[in-house]
Amino acid sequence: MDSRIVYGIISILIISTVPAFAQSLISVQTDDKNYDEGDTIVISGNVTTVVGETPVTLQLFTEGNLVDVAQITVAQDGTYSHTVIAEGPLWTKVGDYLVRVLYGEGNIAESEFSYTPESEAVVTSNNFEVDAGSHGTFDVEYSIKGGTVKDIIINSENFALEVNLDSTDDGSITLDLPREYVGAENQNGKDDRFIILISNPENPNGVEVDYEEAPVHSEHRTITVNFEQGDSNIQIIGTYVVPEFGTIAMMVLLVGIMATVILTRNRFQMKI
Repeated sequence: MDSRIVYGIISILIISTVPAFAQSLISVQTDDKNYDEGDTIVISGNVTTVVGETPVTLQLFTEGNLVDVAQITVAQDGTYSHTVIAEGPLWTKVGDYLVRVLYGEGNIAESEFSYTPESEAVVTSNNFEVDAGSHGTFDVEYSIKGGTVKDIIINSENFALEVNLDSTDDGSITLDLPREYVGAENQNGKDDRFIILISNPENPNGVEVDYEEAPVHSEHRTITVNFEQGDSNIQIIGTYVVPEFGTIAMMVLLVGIMATVILTRNRFQMKI
């Protein structure tokens, strides 16, 4: 046989087999790229060709050390999913973590994310001087994780204190609200719940979220609000802001902000 024909056949065989080895049968991704201690990590992907009951083998590494391993069942449509809670004795190092999945023989996919344990989380604490008009100024003490505070202003129309922030990650902010200037009270003078609206460029009207409150203090109320990466404004709506802007009953407040709140819903539960 002509040697050129032989070489031609060999070349065709090589070209036809290369894609089979070059293309991975499995993909993998995480639902975020940054996690803190206690977060839930959702790992998912797709298998292009399901091989019987063969499971996906998941390995999770940091600096070459194995953090977690699991066998994941593949659905009939080729999808798979697995959740990992980022906590425990092996979750102590800050940095990049590698997700590696294996399916069958030689089919591997990888993805990375960053992780910060509670001990390494950067928390900024400061006092912010808020302009109170003819009453001068008052200080709001705060601690923030996952962003920075750009400004705190009074919104007299909504009887609200507005916090403008730059959120570089999912995080939380704790604020000490002085009762003399900001509060939420019902008709008998007892403390009532604030209404918290969080907005961002994609949702400028805001979404109502829940918050946590520390034990009652006679001079201030301390609340903690979770926010997501990209959020830019937090409205803390009460029944009064500084005396010159007046005091209103809760029923009147609800009527005044009904158009804003009625279309909102709780976006996420507070992290514990």
